[in-house]
Amino acid sequence: MTHPLIYSRNFFATLTLLSICLCVNAQTVVTTALSPDSAAIKAIDEQSFAKHIRILASDEFKGRKPFTLGETKTINYLKTEFEKLNLKPGNGKSFFQEVPMVDIKSIPEEKLVIKGKNGSVTAELLTGFVAGTKHAAAEVSITNSPLVFAGYGIVAPEYNWNDYAGLDVKGKTVVVMINDPGLSDSSLFKGKNMTYYGRWTYKFEEAARQGATGILIIHDDIPAGYPWSVVRSGWSKSKLQLEAADQNTSRATVEGWISLDIAKQLFTLAGKDGSLLFKEALKPGFKAVDLDLTTSLKIKTSIKRSVSNNVLALIPGTKKADEALIYSAHWDHFGVGEIIKGDSVYHGAVDNATGVAALLELASAFKKAKVKPERSILFISFTGEEQGLLGSEYYAKHPVFPVQKSVANINMDMMGLAGKTKDIVIYGYGQSELEDYAALSAKKQGRIIVADPVPSSGLYYRSDHFNFAKVGIPSLFTGSGVDNVAHGKEWGMKQAQDYIKTRYHSPQDNFDEKTWEMSGMVEDVRLLFDMGYRLSTEQTFPKWKTGSEFKAIREKR
Repeated sequence: MTHPLIYSRNFFATLTLLSICLCVNAQTVVTTALSPDSAAIKAIDEQSFAKHIRILASDEFKGRKPFTLGETKTINYLKTEFEKLNLKPGNGKSFFQEVPMVDIKSIPEEKLVIKGKNGSVTAELLTGFVAGTKHAAAEVSITNSPLVFAGYGIVAPEYNWNDYAGLDVKGKTVVVMINDPGLSDSSLFKGKNMTYYGRWTYKFEEAARQGATGILIIHDDIPAGYPWSVVRSGWSKSKLQLEAADQNTSRATVEGWISLDIAKQLFTLAGKDGSLLFKEALKPGFKAVDLDLTTSLKIKTSIKRSVSNNVLALIPGTKKADEALIYSAHWDHFGVGEIIKGDSVYHGAVDNATGVAALLELASAFKKAKVKPERSILFISFTGEEQGLLGSEYYAKHPVFPVQKSVANINMDMMGLAGKTKDIVIYGYGQSELEDYAALSAKKQGRIIVADPVPSSGLYYRSDHFNFAKVGIPSLFTGSGVDNVAHGKEWGMKQAQDYIKTRYHSPQDNFDEKTWEMSGMVEDVRLLFDMGYRLSTEQTFPKWKTGSEFKAIREKR
């Protein structure tokens, strides 16, 4: 997954209230609770689930990075497993959808030096800054580029917000904050519920639209939702992107991050009070501040063009084959990289061998159902999620089923961190009627759905379902609950936090059959099967709820 799962301590104080509210507010979308036969449900079991994870997360698969032997092994494994289940190719006559990409390894200078009238600040590569370029060129550079503090780097007309108002950033490097203003002031934007404007991907995109030469995002653990080590890990490797006609020259020449400590130093060098600037940036009408500092940086690149693959498999519907319910999970991870604790293979067991294994389990369940789905079921395993949701972006632009015939997307990423739980988390709660389907399926298991306890982390915008949402397809993304049935909430939260701190996006994310609790994953996937089975037999399409930013997109189609 592009982003971590983190639970706040105040989760326990609010869980009961959340549970009551969500159950009361859940709409009764389906009046009859359809019950698939037991053979279909039992097809989702711990033994086969664990087998798939063990294989996909093994050293043999080399961390499943696109363009490598790991990709070849992974996509062929999926193709073979789908064929064993007698699924049909999901892309015409092929199980593969080619995704043209460029692999760019950015090699910046070891030091980023920021100069001012009263001295300089030096940031060391990987510890104080990371940087790269999307330009498909052998070398890029910025020279004596003026630094401008542009607050959150957001232009949002619907919130009457424009951090770039009256600012010409051509030739300049903007320094911006992570997340959006709602995290610090609940009266702004959506309050603690992070919007897409808070995502680092958006900030790079907006800087490019404004014509900036460079952009540096200030990292801060709490508003970012993850530690600096995650930034360092992601930016120390080559990065993939979709092939663009302009070779991405429309993007800023340099995109990167600086640590909070370096940010404080550069504000001091500029004679500014960083804490005061952060507070000023929260005020509507904030004006960008010229820091009277400059920086230069040269980045050499190693470029490789190739084609990666999404893997698609299909169960045609018996009555409405032209309509499709889509299950998805990304197969890619980070390959072989920086050695950490003696291991260099980024196994990606939780992230996301679990989701891919779930995809195969769901396919098995649908094939074993005595009453076959009336709508088609499309299973997609995406490439390039860890590089910026690239495979799903490509599919959304080149769909096999037309968008208006795509019923919904149910996405799986990082399954079952806390074992078998009484709850299941819905990210982006309040977005669509899919949550109501999930609530009904959870009730059949004696469970409840709960909203994301840390909405400020913006997890709804951080996995492949987001690209479906952007084109109007209702999309559901669930996460592991924390209220473990045997050990309680404290234990469950500890499991999730331990994963983020010690294994997430590192070689230590591997499969341990002795310690892994698989029953929670199995129950979660059975829940997703139950709700998907109901969707596959209906006439209507689930809708976006009032207040969702995606509602108007769907209605236009």
